[in-house]
Amino acid sequence: MPSILLHLIPASMYAALGVHFWRSRWHAGNAAPRRGLSTWERAALLMALLAHGSVLHRELFPGEGMHFGFGTALSLMVWLAVLFYWIENFFSRLDGLQTFVMPAAAVCAFLPALFPPPHMLEQASSPAFRAHFIVAMLAYSLFTLATLHAVLMSVAEKRLHHARLSSVFASLPPLLTMEKLLFRLIRIAFVLLTLTLLSGVLFSEAMFGKAFQVDHKTVFAFISWILFGALLLGRRLWGWRGKMAQRWTMAGFAALMLAYVGSRFVLEVVLHRAA
Repeated sequence: MPSILLHLIPASMYAALGVHFWRSRWHAGNAAPRRGLSTWERAALLMALLAHGSVLHRELFPGEGMHFGFGTALSLMVWLAVLFYWIENFFSRLDGLQTFVMPAAAVCAFLPALFPPPHMLEQASSPAFRAHFIVAMLAYSLFTLATLHAVLMSVAEKRLHHARLSSVFASLPPLLTMEKLLFRLIRIAFVLLTLTLLSGVLFSEAMFGKAFQVDHKTVFAFISWILFGALLLGRRLWGWRGKMAQRWTMAGFAALMLAYVGSRFVLEVVLHRAA
């Protein structure tokens, strides 16, 4: 089957679910009772996730090598977002969030067909590098999702305080529920970032052919790790929440972004420049 059709399958499934959630959650208005995913909705979303994951795996690992590009990065990030919300729906009612996520999932699932991976990663044959790379991308993706989640919370909170809560934001879960989701995302991402830094330090020579070196990427990655660690500690000891949590989340993500900006990785993957 042509690659473009493979990417079109999960994109179409997400789009159809997005229309359904909009009609059943947002369009229904505030009068509709809050409810979690029904059995058929959960099954349909799982099918979309499986289809998307299968296509992603085919894109990342077409053979012995490993391909990666801008479209694949966004597709992987949104796949993780949908998977996270699918799992969380077993524990919390997340009406409204699905309608935010589905349109992004439909677009990003199709992006690898428009922006195919520009080249094969040089160290892809090394199992240590593959593990390091995948864990790093998972951490980066989850921190990105956590930051977007924090921004959404901030906007919803401002609208609530100014009594300008439209039907779009009124359909979202309560802020306390969204805050619990935020910290769950940060905890998982923090563990993955810790593993990324440890593997980079311990196996640098095996993965990259050179001993560990301190450069701007390493410095900002550790700063991000410290900021997110401080946020989790502040949450546990002093109950940090609300704007405090949102600001620390954005500060930690900004440091993580600086760890990649200007690096060879961004020049090759995001800007599509070959080495």
